[in-house]
Formats: sequence, C-alpha cells, structure tokens
Amino acid sequence: MTYHRFVALGDSFTEGVGDPDPAHPNGLRGWADRVAEVLARQTDDFGYANLAIRGRKLGPIVAEQLDPAIALEPDLITIHGGGNDVLRPRVDIDAIAATYDAAVARLVATGARVVMFTVYDPGAGGIYGPVRGRMAIFNEWVREIADNNGVTLVDMWRMRDVEIAAAMDTDRMHLNAFGHTYIARAVLEAIGVEHDIPPVELDPLPVLGRREQWAANAQWTREFLVPWVHRRVTGRSSGDTVSAKRPGLSEVR
Repeated sequence: MTYHRFVALGDSFTEGVGDPDPAHPNGLRGWADRVAEVLARQTDDFGYANLAIRGRKLGPIVAEQLDPAIALEPDLITIHGGGNDVLRPRVDIDAIAATYDAAVARLVATGARVVMFTVYDPGAGGIYGPVRGRMAIFNEWVREIADNNGVTLVDMWRMRDVEIAAAMDTDRMHLNAFGHTYIARAVLEAIGVEHDIPPVELDPLPVLGRREQWAANAQWTREFLVPWVHRRVTGRSSGDTVSAKRPGLSEVR
C-alpha cells in the first residue's frame, strides 16, 4: 500500500530522542523520520508531520496532538504514549487505558491506518525493575485496545532478537540510532511496506568489572537520573520548552 500523509503522535520515543542528527528538525532523526524517508520514495505527493514532544504523558498527548493530527487528514497515523505515565510514583493504569482506547477509536474513525506500540521490557534489574510489572499490565491494555479497534501493533515488549541495553542511548531511557533503526524496520514490516533498511546488527556490550560498573552507574546517576528526578519533584518536563519538530505536513528530502 502507498501512503500519502503520515502523522506521528507521541512523546520522546516518536520525536526521536537518542538519535541526534543536526540535519533534522529539533536536531533529531528517529524511527518515524526513517519510516517517512522510505514512504516518501513511493509517491510524489507525500507529506509527513511529527507532533510528538518529549516528556509528554498520555493525557497531554491526546489533548494537544489528537485534533491537529486529525485535521491533517492522514492516511497513516502512529501513536505512542503511556510510557511516561507508568514511570510516575502513582498512576491509574485503567484510567490511562480508557483514555487511550477513546483516542485510538477517534483515530480509527478517520479511516487512516493506525499503528500502536507496547513499551519495551526493561528486565528485572536496574532502575525500571520495580515498575516492570506495571509496564506489563499497561502493555496488556495496549494489546486489548489494538485488538478491539483493529489497529496494527508493534510489540516492543517482545523485542527479543536484540540486546535491549545495546539499543539504548547512554541515558538508559531512550533508544539510540540502532534502536530507532530497529523500530523503523518493525513499523514498515508491520504495515507491509518494502524497504531497504538493513537489519540491525549490534555487537554484545562489553562485560564491565565491578569497579568499572560502579563508575559507569555513578556517572549515569549524576548526568541523567538526578536531573530526571529533579524535574519530577519540581513538576517540570524535558519538553516544556520544546515544540513539535514537524507541526504540519511537509516534504521529506
């Protein structure tokens, strides 16, 4: 199938955080831009909009991005949200799922092809270990929403053919360029679009000694964890001063 108007909604995952490229808006490329680059080669009238903003929880994504996305009359829509919600100390997952379900139903009603995502499996250890069960419950809701609305699902939780840590940026929160490439391939294959993006091949991460691991964890805590916690405590978001990288449909070079 050929798509002519692709609109991406969501948070940092869709904005492309972790995949820096100064040639792209907001200085980020990401999986959505990679998908758009493939789709643009299939038709002369292709347009792409990316409304995603880092740090957004699901409620603001729906409130701020849904109506503008629908107004662009896309024939392909991707939406990712909820990841920032489940990381909060308190969250009503059932309420989030109800919001997500209603939003996806509105997108489906436009007649566009809609693609959703589960959040990835962080494993039992590390900082995300304590909320792994919460993430799994949220993903079950995502699968149910996808099934009930007949949308395409890219199930990152079952991304078992790549080492997750090797596909993550140094902040351990976002995908790196390899991870974004992996997702771009997964999306294109899920919607049945041929592409020439080569498979992602990652070398195993080096095994660190105890002292090296301690030093790496200490550096990560200073550079990423402490600022993240500080934003949570002060009620701020990394996306407070960020605008959508592609607020309207535009050509892809």
